[in-house]
Amino acid sequence: MKNICIAVLITLSIISCRSNHVNNSGAGTGGSKDGWVVLFDGKTTTGWHSYGQTGVGAAWQVTDGTLHMDPAHKVQPMDGGDIVTNDDFENFDFKVEWKIAPAGNSGVLFYVQDDPAKYKNTYFTGPEMQVLDNGHPDALIYKHKAGDLYDLIASVREMQKPAGEWNQAEIISNNGKLDLFLNGTNTVSTTMWDDNWKNMVAKSKFVQWPDFGTFKKGHIALQDHGNEVWYRNIMIKRL
Repeated sequence: MKNICIAVLITLSIISCRSNHVNNSGAGTGGSKDGWVVLFDGKTTTGWHSYGQTGVGAAWQVTDGTLHMDPAHKVQPMDGGDIVTNDDFENFDFKVEWKIAPAGNSGVLFYVQDDPAKYKNTYFTGPEMQVLDNGHPDALIYKHKAGDLYDLIASVREMQKPAGEWNQAEIISNNGKLDLFLNGTNTVSTTMWDDNWKNMVAKSKFVQWPDFGTFKKGHIALQDHGNEVWYRNIMIKRL
């Protein structure tokens, strides 16, 4: 009897360890660990769709564990375009790693409204953290460099790595407090939706789209700007 009891206890212990490993693995789209939800499983485009569509365009390829925008796969217009998360988010901490081709341009947008009948593009509603090789001509424009809150606030310091190298980016938005991080440095810190925010928008290119930057809940978008870009380790935590 004693040997049987010991065997039962060992079996229950193994089952418990396996259960804890599964529940905390965080692997795969929708998996979580410590509140973090994986938005890209490294194998499929599950959890994403092209803006205003149901699927993902052919130019967004999954290669070597990355989400790769490859313009070479654009045969039809529908093959490209920005992609957005299926879910929308309010207060969040978003993390992603990106690398860009030489002279490449892209971006991560947030609070995007997935309504192409009303808003033609993602940037009609969603602010953008710039993803850029600063050898691109856009970097010559103030507030358009990598890590900037595009066309609104310039980074306090240039932190981008050279084209072809991985950068770590983070966007934290919590009850109007917005912080952008690039490679561990807080490049931008501001408050959304207050009078100062409204004045910044009024002085930017986004003034032509009256609903830009007004939403407090929306989708995350990855931008197709016509250049090669790679994303990986995409995750988010609701705050």
